[in-house]
Amino acid sequence: QVQIVESGGGLVQPGGSLRLSCKASGSIDSAYYERWYRQAPGKQREWVAQITKDGTTSYGDSVKGRFIISRNNAENTVYLHMNNLRSEDTANYLCNINIPYQPTAWGQGTQVTVSS
Repeated sequence: QVQIVESGGGLVQPGGSLRLSCKASGSIDSAYYERWYRQAPGKQREWVAQITKDGTTSYGDSVKGRFIISRNNAENTVYLHMNNLRSEDTANYLCNINIPYQPTAWGQGTQVTVSS
């Protein structure tokens, strides 16, 4: 099965921006979708964004208008551009990829901390 490594997290001031990367160990051309989730301590995992095989994107209400998901199949990488970050965006951000005939793949996550 494909393996995933997220990167790009860090400490950001409120109002700042970050780009997260989700790099897969193999081709993601056949994936039905790629998703980003986030999870903060003591809270449920929250769906953030999705991009489908045909390129259709969708977002959770809490990030709509601020985050953009994109994909580069040639690089086997999914991105999450995060803008106008708020303290409530602080969480571990996880990438999820659904490839036919494989278990749903998850990365270990990358930590985003928004604080002044």
